[in-house]
Amino acid sequence: MHQSAPAFRPRVLHLAQPVDGGVARVVLDLARAQLAAGLRVTVACPDGTLAADLRAPGADVRHWRAGRSPGPGLPGEVRRLARLIDEVRPELVHAHSAKAGLAARLAVRGRVATVFQPHAWSFEAVGGLTASLALHWERWGARWADRVVCVSEAERATGLRAGVRAAYTVVPNGIDTTRFSPAPVSPHASPHASSPTLLPAPLPVPGPRAAAGAPLVVCVGRLCRQKGQDVLLRAWETVLDALPGARLALVGDGPDREVLRRRAHHAVEFAGAVADVVPWYRAADLVVLPSRWEGMALAPLEALGCGRAVVLSDVDGARESLPPAFAARCLVPPEDPVALAGAITGLLSDPPLRAALGEQGRRHVVARHDVRHTADRITAVYRELLGRAAAETTGTGRLVPSERRESIHS
Repeated sequence: MHQSAPAFRPRVLHLAQPVDGGVARVVLDLARAQLAAGLRVTVACPDGTLAADLRAPGADVRHWRAGRSPGPGLPGEVRRLARLIDEVRPELVHAHSAKAGLAARLAVRGRVATVFQPHAWSFEAVGGLTASLALHWERWGARWADRVVCVSEAERATGLRAGVRAAYTVVPNGIDTTRFSPAPVSPHASPHASSPTLLPAPLPVPGPRAAAGAPLVVCVGRLCRQKGQDVLLRAWETVLDALPGARLALVGDGPDREVLRRRAHHAVEFAGAVADVVPWYRAADLVVLPSRWEGMALAPLEALGCGRAVVLSDVDGARESLPPAFAARCLVPPEDPVALAGAITGLLSDPPLRAALGEQGRRHVVARHDVRHTADRITAVYRELLGRAAAETTGTGRLVPSERRESIHS
């Protein structure tokens, strides 16, 4: 009698540090999708909002005390992680971002199937000797990753150019396309109108719309050098010369907050960290992310999901986030405030084009960047790695029970 194949239910241990920004959103969305699919999900991370959010859908959350950046505490962090892995006994470890990837690979050293997801390469974030050390580590540490998952082909190409030789798989970032969606359409809108009338989207804090019809530009991201808000502030003076009523909102918090405040024009609103960014996307006339480097940023996908046109710096993942027709209008060279100001001014001055780009962008994200597709592709990587490991170990293709795995400390 035919028997159906057993359910694929490995225990997966996600390691997360940092625990804010895009990395945290990726880990949370992926854990939710994997729990819904029946995987046994444990997440190790420092305490905070991410840990609380993960417990809500039923993830097993373990406290891992670790700083955001490598430092003198790294050996202790690795030892604590090794003990935690021995307790959880996962079939597979999935480490997110440079710090967790560093600690995980040192703790595991190939003894458990390991996936490393850089979410932008560590050596891009620093300079000088630190960059050289980071690059040397990524080249060396690649031997302890069964798979390196990149969120864009461009991120993979950056790794290869840098000499990071690894088994790569590209899985583009995804978003919850139900949550990140356009504002509801007014029931009083005319069916013959050229564009739908959206219900009012009140901003979470007062200020950015000083005058009726004043265009609003929104930048969502951690306030740090990577995200390039300083470049946007330099461009903003030129935008105001052309559109004096325009307003800019920086949504997020981070180490550069006070420096940026001192540079900012009066027409700039610092919204801080917000619990829900959707109202900001929906209220925006244009969303801008002038990053210096990325793997594939989530903010542009979220904005497109909400039906908003975007302007991005042309870094890793940006072109792959957009429909091909967007490149000429929506991409500018990184660290170029003149080009950035020109793109912003051009789109703010053309509402019909912005609406058309927003509609096309929404269709693109639904088709290519739904988080459910992302989770399915990650699970396919797990199946491949665990099936291969089991076949090599038992010759049967069955998963090796975690109780029989070698101790990390041995």
